[in-house]
Amino acid sequence: MPRLSEVIAELDALWPPERAESWDAVGTVCGDPDAEIRRVLFAVDPVREIADEAVALGADLIVTHHPLYLRGTTTVAAGHFKGRVVHTLIKHDIALHVAHTNADTADPGVSDALAGALDLRVTGPLVPENNLGRICELDHPETLAAFAARAAKRLPATAQGIRVAGDPDMTVRRVAVSGGSGDSLFDAVRAAGVDAFLTADLRHHPVSEATQHSPLGLVDAAHWATEWPWCELAAAQLDTLSDRHGWDLRVHVSKTVTDPWSSHHTSPGAPN
Repeated sequence: MPRLSEVIAELDALWPPERAESWDAVGTVCGDPDAEIRRVLFAVDPVREIADEAVALGADLIVTHHPLYLRGTTTVAAGHFKGRVVHTLIKHDIALHVAHTNADTADPGVSDALAGALDLRVTGPLVPENNLGRICELDHPETLAAFAARAAKRLPATAQGIRVAGDPDMTVRRVAVSGGSGDSLFDAVRAAGVDAFLTADLRHHPVSEATQHSPLGLVDAAHWATEWPWCELAAAQLDTLSDRHGWDLRVHVSKTVTDPWSSHHTSPGAPN
């Protein structure tokens, strides 16, 4: 069995920590470097449900996309929900490792996994300077409504579902995708000359301005749903490394939905 330090060295080679944004908090949060690793669980969020799942699974290591302490902390007291996660992990000898913006810009990375989940052909990065997002082509043109339906079918289900802005009958041939929050990328999307952009966390004003600026179709999925495919990609990468080194790791992907939104209601009312 490999030691934690050996597994982390391979993960850092896949997603170099120096590729993370300066504000980010990536790397190993807790864990003994000399501990043996037999079972690994991948998930998007380092929340209590995932920690409990790891305990039930008998995992020795959790790898998440989102950081546990993005803004730092002065305490890991168990009275706070994040501190409770740390206590649970240490009590059960479970390490936690984070690959966030360094996984966003990896090749392959988060947006490659998103494109793969939608069965899109990647032709290049959306933002070449930092390898962020992907420009993709569809095998056959389809309407914006059909493309949105494709996303709804292929991405994990969430309370939000899929929101669409633009003419549902417009023809889509080339698209940009970016896992996670993407409304800061509109300039790059327009420069790419794509027909549609699929991402998450789109806000009112950027969407309103984007649709006024051009006939760009917008497809807005839940943040968690656009990043969950990376867990499957990352797990497959670790499986390959395990076989190469003869480690015989057991690698799992959590299917626990940790998207924070729990329900969706359509308002029948009109503006006053």
